[in-house]
Amino acid sequence: MSERIFKVVVIGPESTGKSMLCEKLAAHYNTIWVEEYAREFLLKNGNAYTQEDLLTIAKGQIKNEEKAIQLLSESGSSSLFGGLRGLINNKQQTTNEKQTNNAKHQTPNKELLLIDTDMYVMKVWSEYVFNACDHFILNQIVERKYDCYLLCEPDIEWVKDELREYPDLETRSKLFHHYKDLMVHQHCNWVSINGDYDIRLQKAISHIDKLFQ
Repeated sequence: MSERIFKVVVIGPESTGKSMLCEKLAAHYNTIWVEEYAREFLLKNGNAYTQEDLLTIAKGQIKNEEKAIQLLSESGSSSLFGGLRGLINNKQQTTNEKQTNNAKHQTPNKELLLIDTDMYVMKVWSEYVFNACDHFILNQIVERKYDCYLLCEPDIEWVKDELREYPDLETRSKLFHHYKDLMVHQHCNWVSINGDYDIRLQKAISHIDKLFQ
């Protein structure tokens, strides 16, 4: 079992490049990343969600995160990317298959896990839409520990898709400041990620590299 897994969470308002950043970072470091479970759930069940649905999404997110941690903890590199098929969709699977051949390292990096979304996102989402947050989510925020957060700013163009709700910059900026306030008042290492997609990636890499120093 690996002695140390650094867990890096990417958070922020919708359409701030979180998933793309996770995917590119996973390719750079030759590791795996945990997708946002909310997308899978809403695509399957529709976007007329309830507060109870957000609790289900929170539990699904944690379950997939635990699966990823278990994969990284398994002995033997050959099982790492093969086992990932249970956590990802076909699009991400294709990306990770390319990683195996083109990644920076010859063997999978089992010391780093990238995570798209955590319970802070569920808290902001629940409180913004329903003005309440389930105690399970709040308790998980206290119990679950991470090594750093990458907070994505809404300074790139909003991209429409079937699940996104807030195209206006005012709402996205308001949500960003909710996240920033949470970061300022928690004890984990964090950094704000802004600029175009290439700049965002380089800023994230620079910050993550410090974890290994």
